[in-house]
Amino acid sequence: MAVDVNRSSTRSAGRDRHKASRRRTTLTAYGFLLPNLLGFLAFTFLPVLAALLISFTNWDLLRPAQWVGLANYERLIGDTTFHRVLRNTFVYVLGTVPVQMALALLVAMALNQRIPGRLFFRAAYFMPVVASTVAVALVWRWIFHADFGLLNSALFMIGIDDPPSWLQSTRWALPAIIIMSIWQQIGFSMVLFLAGLQSVPPHLYEAAKIDGANGWHRFVHITIPMLSSTTFFVLVISVINSFQVFDQAFIMTEGGPANATNTLVFNIYRYAFQFFQMGYATAMAWVLFAIIFVVTVVQFRYQRQWVHYD
Repeated sequence: MAVDVNRSSTRSAGRDRHKASRRRTTLTAYGFLLPNLLGFLAFTFLPVLAALLISFTNWDLLRPAQWVGLANYERLIGDTTFHRVLRNTFVYVLGTVPVQMALALLVAMALNQRIPGRLFFRAAYFMPVVASTVAVALVWRWIFHADFGLLNSALFMIGIDDPPSWLQSTRWALPAIIIMSIWQQIGFSMVLFLAGLQSVPPHLYEAAKIDGANGWHRFVHITIPMLSSTTFFVLVISVINSFQVFDQAFIMTEGGPANATNTLVFNIYRYAFQFFQMGYATAMAWVLFAIIFVVTVVQFRYQRQWVHYD
């Protein structure tokens, strides 16, 4: 009987020590997380909450804010400029993301081969990513110059007598920004695809070759499925970044001509820091947040049908 009592007390003491150890571990973990949580609370959550409140006000930064309720959001519904800006943003996203992802995958597959100087080419393709967007945009402004630009000079040389005015044209200004953005963003997606390609087991390709599969079949039935998780990550990040395009439109065209390249973030900047309509600007910012949130949720919802993590 005494032995059973001793065993019971020993087990109870062991459980108490285990609980105390888990408690200390938990407190230590929260201690390490606390600085990040405080930073998130002070610099992300509270500003976002404040922006939501500002979106229901009329505020010009100088006078006290006036509560207007849903007036800013009702104004957005009838604002034709906002409709144009929204359309420009979606055209930019749809014109940039698929093309740059496809080109990045092709470049990654080429640079995954044993070719001379592949390390140099990998670095060269990644250089635009780390380069300043302002500097890149200024260079492309000269490339797209209607009279002295490199692109139109090349078009003249191949016999095109009336090339586009590019940044001065309401038809070609947005495609010009899309071209520049694709060129700049290929390197980022290329690095991710390259990492994904290097994780594909070589024996899968060897087995496919033995079974008589050609290059296209190996690409469709091995490379694409094995890269599905990488492709999904690149897709989500690229879509979010594209919805937030600002630098290119600001430097190259300042939203013109005639709002042809005006995007959501650039329009938010204009109303906030040029027109000093902070309430209206934050209402647009929350619309942008809602769009990105919905698009991301849809992507995560349907990724189960084509993304394979095994």
